Amino acid sequence: MDWHQLWEIASAPDNVPIVAMLFLIPFYLWYALKQGIENDKLIAILESDANLAKTKYRKTQEWDPKWEREVHTWPYLMRMEFLVAIIVTVLLMVWSLTLNAPLEEPANPNVTMNPAKAPWYFLGLQEMLVYFDPWIAGVVMPTLVIVGLMVIPYIDANPLGNGYYTYKQRRFSIWTFMFGFVGLWVLMIVIGTFIRGPGWMWFWPGRTWDAERVDYAVNRNLDQVFGIDGSWTSAIFHVTKDQGAIWARVVFGIFPLIAFFIVAAILVHWICMRTEFSRKIYQRMSLLQLVTMYTFLIFMFSLPAKILLRLVFTIHYVWVTPWFSI
Repeated sequence: MDWHQLWEIASAPDNVPIVAMLFLIPFYLWYALKQGIENDKLIAILESDANLAKTKYRKTQEWDPKWEREVHTWPYLMRMEFLVAIIVTVLLMVWSLTLNAPLEEPANPNVTMNPAKAPWYFLGLQEMLVYFDPWIAGVVMPTLVIVGLMVIPYIDANPLGNGYYTYKQRRFSIWTFMFGFVGLWVLMIVIGTFIRGPGWMWFWPGRTWDAERVDYAVNRNLDQVFGIDGSWTSAIFHVTKDQGAIWARVVFGIFPLIAFFIVAAILVHWICMRTEFSRKIYQRMSLLQLVTMYTFLIFMFSLPAKILLRLVFTIHYVWVTPWFSI
């Protein structure tokens, strides 16, 4: 899209949350990392002299004799929550009064939108439909995300970092979150909003969205790249060439998936053993925790791997079967 179209998309009422997200997520990530680094410096000071905690330091700010020894829920926490609730309520009222609801004309089966986009919170799923089968992108991947979030407390063996900001003590968790949420999910929402144009084609910023554009990208399956035609399977099993091609693709597609799981497992293991602190946490985990963590991290790496194959090498599916394709 050109810059005028970019402004029209960004200023649309239904895209206000996405534009706000582009500013709020980097700000709060910076603020959390800033607080974590300050706490890490404080921890280093207290490790050198624990008596400083009794005389000088209480938190990241220096000790003030006027402070109470205990911080009560009222008025400190409740007062802040009450003020935040009022501010958010006022913000939502101003938002609802100044911007029109993103309602459109009644649906007309003879005139469809181009591009037809889901609400912003589903754009990540719609973008995944480009790279996976519909049932994988719409059912399997969201299920893995939900289950993965549920098992985090059961596989996280790190006792540190609970109740306070820290970077040094939670590097693995922080970078996993940054890669999974910001690098994948938020990025796919941004791509679906600002990059995908008519026909769900890829338009870099600055290019005009042309509804008459023809995309000549040739998407091949991995078996077509290697010339798997099924001639040897039809000769061995005495079946037709079409049946031989189907089973040749089924058998061939298993090997690159096995290779990917092996390489991804080695990469995850290398990341986990990168630092001495990570090795200590790694040794506390049971076999079930390790297998669960490896499984979900490997599936998380499968998304950027599939995106790379599709966008760079124009490979549509790696494993083609009569029932599903990956």
